[in-house]
Amino acid sequence: MPELLVDRATHYCPGCHHGVAHRLVAEVLTEMGVAEDTICVSSIGCSVFIYNYLAVDTVEAPHGRAPAVATGVKRARKDKIVFAYQGDGDLASIGLAEIMHAANRGERMTIVFVNNTVYGMTGGQMAPTTLVGQKTTTCPSGRCRDTEGLPMKMAEIIAGLGGVAYSARVSLDSVKHIRAAKKALRKAFDVQQNDLGFGFVEMLSACPTNWRMDAVKANKRIAEEMIPYFPLGVYKDVTEAEGVC
Repeated sequence: MPELLVDRATHYCPGCHHGVAHRLVAEVLTEMGVAEDTICVSSIGCSVFIYNYLAVDTVEAPHGRAPAVATGVKRARKDKIVFAYQGDGDLASIGLAEIMHAANRGERMTIVFVNNTVYGMTGGQMAPTTLVGQKTTTCPSGRCRDTEGLPMKMAEIIAGLGGVAYSARVSLDSVKHIRAAKKALRKAFDVQQNDLGFGFVEMLSACPTNWRMDAVKANKRIAEEMIPYFPLGVYKDVTEAEGVC
């Protein structure tokens, strides 16, 4: 277990992938040798509890404002590695303006975006990423394209902004995908460390409780429903475009 992970029982629901995401962040920061120089900004929602499990200095931001808080932290402490950890309701809904402008400005920070297509902590409401037909507490008949529109594809949207150095979408539903997720996460931290711009990694994650299914079925849902709509891959990488090592 990475030293950065706090040795305590998790409060997350069985089958939730937040713990996997925490471990990947801990492993990457440890391997980079920057753990003591890292500051985390946590958002509101299930993602807020990262400060209980990751032994780095952490600032809790108001709902949706993690990119704005992270901007202030990074500009005040340019010598630090700064990352924000956010869920889909937090980042793509109430915090949409903050993430868009921080990315467009090219703030030297890394965003870990956990997309489980639902508001996890606050009651299972429809999120901007909820799939068409998916039932939630606020759309019990299923999300309707005609009235609620299509789910937002944040990795692609972020990739289109000028200040972004790296944008990718990964998944946490299988060992193969988790390994790929770690590589993408490392790249998102590398572009910050090399002063190249804004780094963004979207992680497709399960929420078995609010999806009302067990962990096995939740992983299957990611593979069969989420990945076809949210394709995995790198949507922008300036190091490849510019030949930067």
